Amino acid sequence: MTVLHGAATTLRPVQPEDAETLTRILAEPEVARWWPRYDAERVQRELIAAEHTVVFAIEADGQVVGSIQYVEEPSPDYRHASIDVFLDPLWHGKGLGTDSVRTMARHLIHDKGHHRLAIDPGAENEKAIRTYKRVGFRPIGVMRAYERNADGEWQDCLLMDLLEKDLH
Repeated sequence: MTVLHGAATTLRPVQPEDAETLTRILAEPEVARWWPRYDAERVQRELIAAEHTVVFAIEADGQVVGSIQYVEEPSPDYRHASIDVFLDPLWHGKGLGTDSVRTMARHLIHDKGHHRLAIDPGAENEKAIRTYKRVGFRPIGVMRAYERNADGEWQDCLLMDLLEKDLH
């Protein structure tokens, strides 16, 4: 897989040795609120050994600070990609989320040929929504009772998309 370089981050293929760091980050309350129930086994299964998802580690200053991933819809009539991302709270507020999402969006549009990208943060995840808007994602609508939250209750998510012309 390709290594991607942003202005402040490097996105590289996730490796087995990243599992412990990613598990630790996902256990942080601020991350676990939006990415609940990730233990070492689930990290291994869904991030390290993912079958249909392409997963990258996010590095800044030589450290793994999070992960970003995408899934592609291969059907020619519906072709697009969806992105998901998380960052260690110690690195929040430094522009790394924006840089990571922008770098991945450029890769998916310019290198992979997608004309449309989607992302679906929790509807109450204001920090993530602001980050995605800075890259050019626009709100489409609320998906009611879309995913389970950390308490196991259904929560709404905001569907956002970005067209090639919207990429900042």
